[in-house]
Amino acid sequence: MIDDFQAATHFDRRIEGEIRDALGSARIVVVTGARQVGKTWAVRRVVGPSGAVHYLDNENTRTAALTDPHGFVRSGAGSTMAIDEVQLGTDALIRAIKAEADTRDERGQFLLNGSANFLTVPHITESLAGRAVFLTMLPLSQGEIAATGDGLLERSFAGSANLLDLGDSPLRADDYLELICRGGFPEPVRTTSRRARRRWFSGYVSSVATKEITRLEDVRDADLIPRLLRLVAARSGSEFVTATVARAADCDRRTVDRYVSLMEMTGLIHRLGAWSANLTARESRREKLLICDSGLAAHLLRKDPDSLAELTDPARGPLVELFALNELRKQALLSERLPDLFHYRDHRGDVEVDLVAEAEGDIVAWEIKASSSVSGTDARGLRRMRDRIDETGPGTFRNGIVLYAGTQAFSLGDRLTALPLSTLWTTPT
Repeated sequence: MIDDFQAATHFDRRIEGEIRDALGSARIVVVTGARQVGKTWAVRRVVGPSGAVHYLDNENTRTAALTDPHGFVRSGAGSTMAIDEVQLGTDALIRAIKAEADTRDERGQFLLNGSANFLTVPHITESLAGRAVFLTMLPLSQGEIAATGDGLLERSFAGSANLLDLGDSPLRADDYLELICRGGFPEPVRTTSRRARRRWFSGYVSSVATKEITRLEDVRDADLIPRLLRLVAARSGSEFVTATVARAADCDRRTVDRYVSLMEMTGLIHRLGAWSANLTARESRREKLLICDSGLAAHLLRKDPDSLAELTDPARGPLVELFALNELRKQALLSERLPDLFHYRDHRGDVEVDLVAEAEGDIVAWEIKASSSVSGTDARGLRRMRDRIDETGPGTFRNGIVLYAGTQAFSLGDRLTALPLSTLWTTPT
């Protein structure tokens, strides 16, 4: 069944439409994301064959930008000026872009992309807030790879009846394990060779650790970054405790916090906060840290589809969960509702929910299972959450969904539904 999902040479990226819309409303559009997710290709497609992209990883271009940043940005006046890897231009270039954008009222003056979060990079001291729209680009979604829909998150906020007509899935558990280990980075997706993928992921981790992160900050022990990434991958289904990771990595807590921040800046990991109806409580509860791509996480844990096929493999459940959470995050970033995403665990640890999506006061809760079957007990946490929310905010709990590695969609009770994992990318957008 997996053959139906093999990649083409090029993938249409849904963020391209978001970029075009943003250029029509803002003077500056910034696209950030991890290395090799396809930012440069998307920018080139948006500006079209008549537009020019200025690549700052080209030494001559970077020299021009650093030597005379104001002259450099003025050279693009009259059309959208696209600058690739703009974080390499330092603070002087950002100030020049701001100054030029402020002299004209035209929309879409600058399209910037980079492999670091602009608002957290230390040497970029001047924020573009108020002038720019910021978009985050993630690895390919399964819907982009298969050229199908990515509409399950959006549909989940409607009534539960429209979830039951999604139909059966042709995929089985082994198919999902292949997709999980393949991940969503374009280069590994394009190859069917497991060995080639391992080489690519090894080179990727080494490059990010020794080049990308060291460009942001002086890092004395670059070898610690892969170790910390591996520890984050191993704990992706659990709340992140800095002291525990510091002991496992044999370093101090401040070092862990510093390196985690650098990995977040470069898009390698992202945070999933704790949900509570009390906003103050959200700030005090522990978050989860998630690797940006299931293929990268599987590589870090030295897992492949064969090893994960063992039902007792401890990485199987967390990697299935990470795979689904990342797909839902990709849908959330491009959803008109722009839902906030959280995990939930009550103070006693009796009730846990893998994901809570909240938008405009409405809530959809998600459980993710690696098994090929679902029973009523698998929805226990969703049922408890539904009942508690019905008491405190009637009408706000829209759906509870169990995603699993089986083939059928069926009801688990009032506003509770079991769905195959593949409905994440076969539901029309």
